[in-house]
Amino acid sequence: MAATCPSPLKGSVLVIIFHDICEEIRLGELRQILDAKQTEPVFKHPMPEYVRFENPPVIETLDPILLSSGERLHPQVKYYDYGVVSVLMELSFEGDWQSLADLAAKWVPSVELERHAEELVRRRVQKLSAAIIRPYSHWLEEDYYVFLLNEVQGRPLGAELLKEHGSQIAQIVSGERSELAQAEIDDVLQGSLSYYPNDLIVIGWNASLVYDTPSGAATSVQILEYVNSQLLEFRHYDELLTKELASVHGSLKHRGGFLKRWQMRGEASRLNGVTVEVTELVERSDIAIKFVSDMFSARLYRLAATKVGVPDYQNLVNEKLKIAEGLYRFLIEEFDQSRGFVLELMIVIILVIELIFLFRGKGL
Repeated sequence: MAATCPSPLKGSVLVIIFHDICEEIRLGELRQILDAKQTEPVFKHPMPEYVRFENPPVIETLDPILLSSGERLHPQVKYYDYGVVSVLMELSFEGDWQSLADLAAKWVPSVELERHAEELVRRRVQKLSAAIIRPYSHWLEEDYYVFLLNEVQGRPLGAELLKEHGSQIAQIVSGERSELAQAEIDDVLQGSLSYYPNDLIVIGWNASLVYDTPSGAATSVQILEYVNSQLLEFRHYDELLTKELASVHGSLKHRGGFLKRWQMRGEASRLNGVTVEVTELVERSDIAIKFVSDMFSARLYRLAATKVGVPDYQNLVNEKLKIAEGLYRFLIEEFDQSRGFVLELMIVIILVIELIFLFRGKGL
């Protein structure tokens, strides 16, 4: 009987789907509703000392989800205090590079998994509504995929893996069925990082490949989760400011009448309120996680944030905040001019009345 050849690759695929559901989740009340204590991450090892959340998210493990393919996934739900809920599902993998590339092309993205995740979150939101502050009618969504390689035949170093299988890694991270052009491969592989010689992470805008032990990969996965939740928050702020600025610009187009100008105070107050709210929310999400003493985690965060587009959306939000502040000052000036005109008009009317009474008195 012929011996069975070991699989070249062993690991798992993590599918993480994020929803921005509300302005805030009160995690203390959420723990009481769930009767939940602080839960360990999915990989069942202590959280690294150098990665700390200001307000650690609440983690909940739910019943398995059955896919149309017959596969069972065990979803883990994570609740962040800034209103984002993530659903993590893990699928074990064993095979060769081509089968992993096929799997990536199949799951990146997956409409079925997105549907399951949204249905799951909506069911949880109904149960946990007491802890949810100012829920949104429209949810923004992000999805991210992490391909974990725990065992690779021959146990190559990270640099060797990148050299020998760079084109396949780029294909997997990109979710493409066909081999990529060399320029595209080089661009994808620029997002690579190693801490030890025998580990590797390659980060793309929608997926990453992590070559590490399950415990060693935990920090990378946690940072990738946080970065994508942050991206979702900035997308929300960008949409909120876009709508508010469009509303103000629409009002300015029809500001010709005196009464319309007098109403600018209300427009200014509302715009200022939104600006202050967004500024506070940005600061809260920006300091949600701290890297206390580990430079590698900070480098990983910066690389992941750049790859998924967090700085781009952050710059957009900051630019719109500046525009909003400028509009606020303009609206206040418009209101002040209208108020000054009213005061001057009142003074003139009073003077005219006094003059009328003065001349009428002389006529008598």
